[in-house]
Parts: sequence; structure tokens; C-alpha cells
Amino acid sequence: MISIRSVALSSLVVLGLFAACNDDSPNPGGTPDASVPDGSVPEMCTEAGTTQCGDICVSTDSDPAHCGECDQACTATEACEAGVCVAVCRIDGEQVQAGALNPANACEQCRPELYPTEWTPLVDGTACGSGQVCSTGACSSKCFIGGTLHDEGTPNPANACEVCTPATSTTAWSPRESIPLLVGGTDIAAQGWTAYTQAPNTLTYGQDYVRLATSTNSGGRTSGQLLIARPNSVDGTQPFKLRVTMQVESVNTHNQLDSGAAILGTFAPPAGNTTDRSQMIYLDSAAIGWADDTRSSAFAVTDGAYHVYELAVTADKVATVSVDGVAKLTRNNFTTNGTIAIGDQTNDPNVDGAVRIKSVEKLCQ
Repeated sequence: MISIRSVALSSLVVLGLFAACNDDSPNPGGTPDASVPDGSVPEMCTEAGTTQCGDICVSTDSDPAHCGECDQACTATEACEAGVCVAVCRIDGEQVQAGALNPANACEQCRPELYPTEWTPLVDGTACGSGQVCSTGACSSKCFIGGTLHDEGTPNPANACEVCTPATSTTAWSPRESIPLLVGGTDIAAQGWTAYTQAPNTLTYGQDYVRLATSTNSGGRTSGQLLIARPNSVDGTQPFKLRVTMQVESVNTHNQLDSGAAILGTFAPPAGNTTDRSQMIYLDSAAIGWADDTRSSAFAVTDGAYHVYELAVTADKVATVSVDGVAKLTRNNFTTNGTIAIGDQTNDPNVDGAVRIKSVEKLCQ
């Protein structure tokens, strides 16, 4: 006969087996399932171009705290570019690439190794635009030649026929057509000229000319003289060309070796010696000529217009006078002491003149 105890034990075994077969646990053996999130391990970075550094995802191409790799930090004056720390400036709250120019001043540059928080001036002479160079931190129309800055228009100290012309070159002297000896409208004394005078006369200035005028007092035995002269204008040992742009308003007929309107290619103060006066170019109302009366040429001198008078002297001392490009006079054996003069050369009564001089130049050969 089966005991009640045995039946009870058997029932418990069956129930235990049934419970085990119906357990819903996915891992009855107790091994962790990788598909179940674990709060102790951060999720891996999935965005393209990012790397997990600690518990964050970063771009090691551009993150200054993790540049190229985790925990590789750039300094305060560096930025991370393509995974490499590079020097930059930080000016007025903006990051500026090394070597970049200031948009507001082409003579300032980002130089982080010198001034990481402000613009660095470029050295004098650095090109900063067409026909311009840097000068004390600003872009200017100047030349930088032989390590020295020169203002526009400055002549070469070694050759006056060369000049600083930034539009042509900022690094070399540029040739020029002529050397200005007198510019109308500006003080003649400041330009190296001296006036030799006897009353009555007037010297006045217009916008672009200097006006010389003389007269004779009624019954006077002498007249006014007004001659302006400039020493060291030419080198008498070398060929030279002088150009005078001038208007003769009025003039009396010359006397031999004297003229109320004259151009002298050589001059000894106050009125010229015999050689100076014989080589002098007189300007009468309807003719020009040598004042020793060896040669003359008809020309409407007092026609109310400006004319260009040129005196050219060759190496063999042949002198040619041209008016507006047309040859009018020649002579041999022309000599000069280097001083030139223009105006009323004589105090002979009633040999007077009035001229307006716009410019005097020495032409470059």
C-alpha cells in the first residue's frame, strides 16, 4: 500500500519540473546578454568623423582639446586644423589665420609668433598694392630703392634724370623726360632763382606762371630791368637742352646786345658779360635772333599764346634754337658758365617787356 507521504513527494517533483520548463528567463544560466543596455558602459560614437574620447564624441580633426587624438590639446594661440595644432591670432574676438592680412590695412598681418592678439605691421617697403609700398604701417605711393623709402617725384641723388615714379616701379628709379628748373605759380627764390632788378618793374604770380614786366618812366634816361637767373642749371662740359614755356605779352625792339625779353644760356650778373649778351636770344614782337645780330628768324612772338622755346647745345658746341619744335637759329662755339637767365636784361630806355613764364626745364638726354 502506497503511503500518503510518497504520493506527496512525487507531486512536488512533478511541479518543480513543470515550473522549470515554463521559466521565461532569456538567460537561465546567468550569463549577461550583450543586447541588454548596461548603464556602466557609454554608447559608442556612430556619427561619421567622430571619435569617442572618454564619455564624449569629438572630431579630432578640429577639436582643440583632442587634436589628432584624444587628450592632445592645442595651446591658447593655436587652432586644430586637419588634426594638427597650428598657430593663429585671436584679434578682437576673431580667429585669424597666420599670415592673413588685415582687411582694413594691407600693411598689417597676423603674426602669432610676434603678436598673437593684435595685427603686426609689415616692414617698410613691402608691396601692398599696385604702385604702393608700406611706410610706417600704412600703404603709400612711394618707392623703396636700395633699402630707403622715397616720396613720389624724388629724383635719384646720383642721376637727376631718374625719379621715383611708383606707377612705373616701386623698386627702381624711373627715367624722366626733363628736370624742372622753374615751375610757374610758385616762389622763384625757393626754386633757386635770383632776381636782378632796376625800377620800374613788377614780379607777380598767376596760378601757373610768374610774370615779369618792366617799363620806362616818362623822360627817363634808363628803364626798368627784371632778369631772373639760376646758377648750376646746366653742365657746360656736357651737351644740354633747355626748354622754356613762355608767353611774351609785349616787348620793344631790341638793341644790339640788349633785349627787353631775352633767354640767356649763360649769364654773369647783373646784366651779362659780352659773351653772354652776344649769345643771348632776343624776342622781338615779330622775330627772334641772336643779340649780336648774326642771325634772326621771323616769328609772331607777341601773338597772345604760350610758345615752347628750346636751346640745344651739342658736344661740339653747336647751339640750335627751336620754337614749338621748329628750328629757327643756330651758331657755333656756344659756351656757358652753367647759369641761365630770362627776362628784361637791359636798362636801356624804352627797351622793355612783359613775359609770363610757365616753366623752365632741362631736358634729359
